[in-house]
Amino acid sequence: MSSTTNRTAARRTDRRRSTARSTVRPRHSAAHRRALRREAATVVALLLDEADFAAMTEYQTFAFDDYPRYLHAVDAFLRHLHAQGSHVAVTLFDPDGYAAYCTTTRQPPDSATTRTRYTAEATAAGPAVTYTRQPVSLLRAQLAHEADRRATWESATDALTRAGTCPDCGQDVAHCTFDRASDTLLRLVETVGPGRHHIVCSLPSDDGPLLAAVHVEADTDGMVHLAENDALVLCTVMAASTATGRAGGVVLRTTHTDERPDVVRGWSLHDGTLHPLTEAEVFNAYCTDAATGDPVPPEPGVVYQAGLPLPPPRIDHTG
Repeated sequence: MSSTTNRTAARRTDRRRSTARSTVRPRHSAAHRRALRREAATVVALLLDEADFAAMTEYQTFAFDDYPRYLHAVDAFLRHLHAQGSHVAVTLFDPDGYAAYCTTTRQPPDSATTRTRYTAEATAAGPAVTYTRQPVSLLRAQLAHEADRRATWESATDALTRAGTCPDCGQDVAHCTFDRASDTLLRLVETVGPGRHHIVCSLPSDDGPLLAAVHVEADTDGMVHLAENDALVLCTVMAASTATGRAGGVVLRTTHTDERPDVVRGWSLHDGTLHPLTEAEVFNAYCTDAATGDPVPPEPGVVYQAGLPLPPPRIDHTG
């Protein structure tokens, strides 16, 4: 009898505890939802320019007919999400990519639900910018830069992938040429010394020139500060030059914090090596329109100098 009584009492105690928990839980549910909302990432797709916007106005379910008003509404929506504590990533809404997505998935294109699914499934893996209350004009510029950087990296990576195996070291060409490019970038920064440097690498390709840039700050203690994503793309383009055998070019602009003029130097890139250009070659390269070949007036307050010779590579290509 004692054992049965104890089991009965235990079940009653468990029921009371369960009832107490179920009574307490709703009082915290609103706070829990707010906490989860703060931890959930939100993705918002943005039409980058008026041409993309015009393509979407062909759909009757698209609520906007004026691009500035659309941007104003997006800006207000982003501020609302940010005020709620949400982490917001802004991605690129590509009308052509959306049409292809609808065809592939057999979903109706003139549908807000389909646009939502496209944003969640297709654009989330593409270029994105974290929203931090920056003006929508800056946000568009950042997203355009990120999209260009992603496209350049993908094109250069494709070129490396097609190159196969290196006959000298037996490794994948992508691996050995990228290592050499990284070493070249570091040697270049060490050679020009401390300062604020903007480095641009260009490489011709079948789909148009590949351009990659990185901003580098080198201090007097030998420390180098740069954006790793930008450096990754620039080194990939430099590696693609070696892998494809196509000659490229590198321009470095040094900005001084005092009243000294900016200094522009240049190198040609072939066989994985930077070859210094003369002062005249740097001037001609910097003061010529790449699209038309027409001369461009020199920029005031800029000095054009010959490229500097770099020390030997630290990476053994045959190792």
